[in-house]
Amino acid sequence: MDRFSILVGDITRSDAEAIVSAANTSLLGGGGVDGAIHRAAGPALLAECRGLGGCETGRAKLTRGYNLRASYVLHTPGPIWQGGHLGESALLAACYRSCLSLAAERGIRSVDFPSISTGIYGYPLPMAATVALKAIMEFLREHDLPQRVRLVCHDEATAAVYRQTWNLWYAEDKACRM
Repeated sequence: MDRFSILVGDITRSDAEAIVSAANTSLLGGGGVDGAIHRAAGPALLAECRGLGGCETGRAKLTRGYNLRASYVLHTPGPIWQGGHLGESALLAACYRSCLSLAAERGIRSVDFPSISTGIYGYPLPMAATVALKAIMEFLREHDLPQRVRLVCHDEATAAVYRQTWNLWYAEDKACRM
């Protein structure tokens, strides 16, 4: 599918219309991707997030991008891995779907995702890749927007896992640019 790609890069430097922050439920910044996005966007992002009242795991909220190249930030709290028996996969899939739905509702044409919940939240990367790709591909098959979705991995090892998962499950969609 030519609307989806996997790449290595710094999501805070993304040229997508919206980037996704793997947030905590307070939306007030934290470590990892969320902290990097808050630092790059500047203090106005935190001020806007204070007025949002937090966000439930698996849901998404939209803010402006402020000092980022991206016009918007989609904030989604991912699940904390607790062994896989507490609905973590459903919550992780909901993160991706919620962001994509909100982007489509707002007419956003391009969205860049990080690897949600695979850092400090401990979600096993191969399992997270399967959930993420399934949620993204199902959404894109059923919706015209966003027109472009990228998974922006912070390193080559993470991107390799996503590419392997892509090749395993979506070999028939080889038009994908990775």
